[in-house]
Amino acid sequence: MENLHEECGVFGVYSPKKTNVAATTYYGLFALQHRGQESCGIVVNDEGVFNHYKDSGLVNDVFTPEVMAELGEGNIALGHVRYGTTGKGDRVNSQPIVVNHVKGRMALAYNGNIVNYMELRQELEMTGAIFHTTSDMEVISYIITKERLNSHSIEEAIDCAMDKIKGAYSLVVMSPQKLIAARDKNGFKPLCYGQTKDGRYIVASESCALNAVGAELIREIKPGEIVIFDKDGIRTITNHCEKEKEALCIFEYIYFARPDSVIEGQSVHKARMIAGAALAKDYPVEADVVIGVPDSGIDAAVGYAKESGIPYGVGFIKNKYIGRTFIAPGQKTREDKVRIKLNVVSETVKGKRVVLIDDSIVRGTTCARIVKLLREAGAKEVHMRVSAPPFINLCYYGTDIESKENLISCKHTTEEICKMANMDSLGFLNIEDLSKLIGEENNNSICAACFNSKYPTKIPENNEETKVSYGTITWTENRNNETSDGSLYVGNQVTSANDYLALGPNN
Repeated sequence: MENLHEECGVFGVYSPKKTNVAATTYYGLFALQHRGQESCGIVVNDEGVFNHYKDSGLVNDVFTPEVMAELGEGNIALGHVRYGTTGKGDRVNSQPIVVNHVKGRMALAYNGNIVNYMELRQELEMTGAIFHTTSDMEVISYIITKERLNSHSIEEAIDCAMDKIKGAYSLVVMSPQKLIAARDKNGFKPLCYGQTKDGRYIVASESCALNAVGAELIREIKPGEIVIFDKDGIRTITNHCEKEKEALCIFEYIYFARPDSVIEGQSVHKARMIAGAALAKDYPVEADVVIGVPDSGIDAAVGYAKESGIPYGVGFIKNKYIGRTFIAPGQKTREDKVRIKLNVVSETVKGKRVVLIDDSIVRGTTCARIVKLLREAGAKEVHMRVSAPPFINLCYYGTDIESKENLISCKHTTEEICKMANMDSLGFLNIEDLSKLIGEENNNSICAACFNSKYPTKIPENNEETKVSYGTITWTENRNNETSDGSLYVGNQVTSANDYLALGPNN
């Protein structure tokens, strides 16, 4: 189930009175569009009636004026944006999920990845649960629903469910009366809340979404904390707080988050400036201009230029209608998008020694193409600096790094990558410099396992191989032996994950 690995954005609004919460959610999702470009969804609670719509595509395309009118007004709403990985981008995997059960209704949306997903799913299936998606969000909804049957409230059910769910999750849940936000015990994914002047409470993956709807940031939701918003105001459950080591994904600062967001008190823009300055100190070079790859390489490029004294220049014009290559589903799609995504400003680089700043080199797809574009535009030299260390490990907490075979730094040295991409020099951010991004005092509160192999939680056994048994049949997903269309080998037969799950244990 290769499409378990996802990086998404969540948004929720609670209003004391009935209002156009759908529009508020729309603008919030629009601000979070960088976190997911494959699908999106909105659920509106109108006095216990859940009006919802979700589909593949960008927020502006999915939520037409006609769809927004059908969603109508209400006092609570949830929203979600999702991006596809190497697996299928089925509409069925879109969020939020709406659940009807004997004690009422709820809707759920989350960002993250559950490391004990297979274990939980197998346990649920053996008790009769039927799954319609390949998303771990459905597993979370089952766990919470089961706990709700024996709980006095939805927040109590979530509190109990957090004892069973392991991994990364920033979760937003809506019941007929409440909006609830919860964050995993390690705090892998960001989640914050704020309030508008008219009294609406807003929950979002990033503070930039609060700004987009006129809300003022109040604070981050703590790792392990559950925050409930209802007619009585705000209350919290902290039973799971300070039970595990904090481990916010450092890649939020390097790549995922928007530069105008503030996460855990640190400006993302400032963090990237610091990374660029560190690169200038560690890898000085004689050059004429510093340029950044839009968008997340620009802030680091400004930091490099400021520290080095080399002028900063606009080196690329980005096609704003093309999504991020790193999160585009499928290698062929990524390569096609690089070709039309960037255009070089030749006046900036022609005949010059160029320092090129980018946020990361993961698969190596993009960097060689970008260097080629600069050479074709007349760059005399290209010295690349990367504001992240080399990726050497899989991520089990939601970042799209599904196989070591796709990590170029696992197969090649820095010198080899430099030569392969036709660079004059190449330098990665030193792991020791990561703590500088968020302050030395927070050095022990980040997850950098994809760089340093220090996983904050127990990870799935066999690393690149996940197994789930159905009676006498064991289905093995070997991430290094996937077919080109994302199907999986079952014995000698190739079948899709959805098709195999549909067979059930007796077929």
